[in-house]
Parts: sequence; C-alpha cells; structure tokens
Amino acid sequence: MIRLLLVDDQSLICQGLKAMLSLEDDLEVVGIANDGEQALAQVEELRPDVVLMDVRMPVMDGREATRRICQHYPQIKVLVLSTFDDSQYIADAIRAGAKGYLLKDMPSEELAQAIRAVHRGYAQLGPGLLEKLTETVAAPEAVAKPEFPTMPYLTPREREVLQLVGLGYTNRDIAQSLHITEGTVKTHVTHLLNRLSLRNRAQLAIYANTVCGVAEKPNSSGMS
Repeated sequence: MIRLLLVDDQSLICQGLKAMLSLEDDLEVVGIANDGEQALAQVEELRPDVVLMDVRMPVMDGREATRRICQHYPQIKVLVLSTFDDSQYIADAIRAGAKGYLLKDMPSEELAQAIRAVHRGYAQLGPGLLEKLTETVAAPEAVAKPEFPTMPYLTPREREVLQLVGLGYTNRDIAQSLHITEGTVKTHVTHLLNRLSLRNRAQLAIYANTVCGVAEKPNSSGMS
C-alpha cells in the first residue's frame, strides 16, 4: 500500500483527489494539508510514502516545503501537482528535490500510474514539460534558467547511461540495451549523481537533455 499526503490550499481539490485516488486498491490517502507548514507537520507525524504537492500556497509555498521534506526525509518522494506549467516553477521544484512535476488536468489513471512510478524511484514529467525546460535553457540570458554544473569528464559508459536516463529509460531498460546488469546500472547512476552534484534521477534526466543535448540513443553495439 502506498501512503499519500495531499497538499493543496484548495480543499475541494484535496477532497476530489482523495475520492479519486481512494478508488485504487494500492493507494491510501493518510492526510491532507492546506499549506507547506501543515505539510511539514503531517510528514513528521504520518511519514507518508509519497507527497502530492501544490506549488502556490499561502504561509509556505510548495517549492520551499518540497526542499525541506527532501532534505530532512529523503526516503519520502515528492510529486508536484500544479495548474502552472511555467518552466521556472518546474525547474525550482526539481532543484528542490521533487521526483516529478505533473499538471492537475491529467487523467486520473495516469496520475495513479505516475504515483506508483515515483514510489519506485522513477522520475515523472507531464507531457510537454521537458520541452519547456529545454526552451528556457535555450532562451536569452535575461530569462532565468535552471542552474546545472558544467560537464565533467565522463567515461564512455557513463555517457551512454546518462543519455539513456535522459531518454526516460528505466534501469532495467538500460541494462538490457547496454548488455550489463541492473546492479551495474544503479552503480553508474549513483556515480553520475555524485559527480554532477545532482539530487535525484529527475535532475539527472533534465541535465542530460539540457546540458548534454540528448536527442537520440547512444551508438552502442547491440542497441536498436
């Protein structure tokens, strides 16, 4: 059972999400908070598995709440659910440690699947949101852009793994594509996160697409 905390300043949104998600056999809403401070208090008390976090809220916004939750409770996954598709909001959420960013108008079955994926450790970005981030990076300097470290030296294998993470491959997919074990993939991903000073897989995927310009699979033998 995946235990959920819903965070949104609109009570009707929270009640609607609770009713919708409670229909799923493996999802349980254990708490509701209406601002970031309430969210922190309930995280401390309830220790949910996944937090569905709104962005714009009174008292403490979702970005600051996400940062504090990810800093103090790294085992808890935060998935931002917002009406705003602004690229700066998306970048701020990912930098704060969120595992993904989705829009509230997405179908309920897709939201449930995204929650399960985030719980398993996979990053989730709503349709078109990655493109918004890359457009921001390509925009003039006056436009705020996500801050990422410059590219250090990476081995050919690390570059292959980084490219496939950027293309949305799971560890299992990468292992099959590169003909290595899933454990080896996890080791490469961990090394990449450490060497690039990134928090999570979502940041790694965005880094691959913005800094490295991932556009196609790496040319590795045995890959289609």
